[in-house]
Amino acid sequence: VQLVESGGGTVQAGGSLRLSCAASGFTFDDYVIGWFRQAPGKEREGVSCISSKDGSTDYEDSVQGRFTIASDSAKNTVYLQMNNLKPEDTAIYYCAAVTTLIMGPRILCSEQLYVDFGSWGQGTQVTVSS
Repeated sequence: VQLVESGGGTVQAGGSLRLSCAASGFTFDDYVIGWFRQAPGKEREGVSCISSKDGSTDYEDSVQGRFTIASDSAKNTVYLQMNNLKPEDTAIYYCAAVTTLIMGPRILCSEQLYVDFGSWGQGTQVTVSS
């Protein structure tokens, strides 16, 4: 299983970025893929997650309405469109994957499942200046 993030960068507040998570080495539609972020001095948190099997999604409250997650099975890629970015969105963003079998009926961004049973990318830096 390999996950490669891209699309990070530096933008001004109010700007937009689109992150990509390219997946390989597994059957894409059998997985839930999530975006997590970790800001300096803070714990990692779930941002948004999507089930490639049925398209169901989950968003952290602070990004609801600003971020959109989407899955492209033909490209084995999950995108995170981030609009109206705020300085507090500054963090390293990671994508991670866990099988739908392990996820079961739980909340899609149940981070501990990804930690215990999933695979992670190397991360991409997002910096939002005020």
